[in-house]
Amino acid sequence: MQRMIFRSPRATPRVQRVPRPTFASAAALALLLGAACRDPHPQAPPPVPVAVGHVERRAIPYEIDANGTVEPMQTVAVSSQVGGVLMRVAFKEGDEVQRGQVLFQIDPRPFEAALKQAQGALAKDSAQLATAEQDVQRYAALVEKDYVTPQQYDQVRATAASLRAMVSADQGAVETARLNLEYATIRAPISGRAGALLVKEGNLVRANGQTLVVINQIRPILVRFAVPATHLPLIRKYGADSLPIHAQAASGEGKPSAGVLSFIDNAVDTATGTILLKGRFANTDGALWPGEFVNVALQLYMQQNAVIAPAPAVVQSQQGTYVFVIDQNGTATMRDVTVDRTVGDLAIIGKGLSGGETVVTDGQLRLTNGSKVQIKGAPGGDLSQSGS
Repeated sequence: MQRMIFRSPRATPRVQRVPRPTFASAAALALLLGAACRDPHPQAPPPVPVAVGHVERRAIPYEIDANGTVEPMQTVAVSSQVGGVLMRVAFKEGDEVQRGQVLFQIDPRPFEAALKQAQGALAKDSAQLATAEQDVQRYAALVEKDYVTPQQYDQVRATAASLRAMVSADQGAVETARLNLEYATIRAPISGRAGALLVKEGNLVRANGQTLVVINQIRPILVRFAVPATHLPLIRKYGADSLPIHAQAASGEGKPSAGVLSFIDNAVDTATGTILLKGRFANTDGALWPGEFVNVALQLYMQQNAVIAPAPAVVQSQQGTYVFVIDQNGTATMRDVTVDRTVGDLAIIGKGLSGGETVVTDGQLRLTNGSKVQIKGAPGGDLSQSGS
């Protein structure tokens, strides 16, 4: 019989396990380390550099802006009323000509000859008429004494009447010949600037069918423009006075020319919903030129005590229109505003500003409500050194 021997197991030493760190504990540890290293006195963000302008109250004209076209006060296409050879041109292309000034000379010799012929026929018939009238006087005495018959007397009277008619026709022929001779010398019908010469010396000129030169009257001159018909009530209200108008070249160069409203069309253009207007300008300096495109500003009245801000200060957003106002401490505050209209680089504020504020005109996109600002050109953010 086998003996079974049981051995007790050897004691195994116990090993203590260290738990692995979790993600949450690692994050908490990082926060603790960051908090330990953080400056207990954090620095404020640097001020945002901006440009500023000032809001003020003052009178400003209420104007309607439009695009216009310059047109001459009068345009005349000079042509000849008689035909003939053009012997002389008495001006240069582009010259300023005065009314009555000689422009062209057509060969006058045929017209001088025609005038002499008409004058000769008039003299001949006038002499015959004088004889016939004497015969009428003599026959009147003879018919009373029955020396001549009444039929003979009537014949003498008829002859005198016929000659009288012929003399009248001859006088008309003389006047026509004299006019034709005058027409051979072509004069300027208006004062203005002459255009290109369309016929040269030596050419044959036809009567009433050929333009020799075009003259435009540019002093004074007109500017034609159209404005929306919604402005018509105001224009009619203030149009009793000569409303002032300013016109400037579309390029923006030069000074604006001053004029007055001279014409309001009698109907609204139903296709465009606009009303045609014209302004009259003295144009003594010749700044306005026919056919030129200009920017027109029609002044209706002066708006007193208007709140005016620089137009670049106004920001458009989906929530509305606002500006950033800077206080004496250099802090920017967003403020909602209502813009009635703009005049050039100025905005007329209806609501939101009262005048005297300092507003940001450049750098708004980097601002938030309560941001500190640094005025460009004013070290240290001194608002007193800022400019508009």
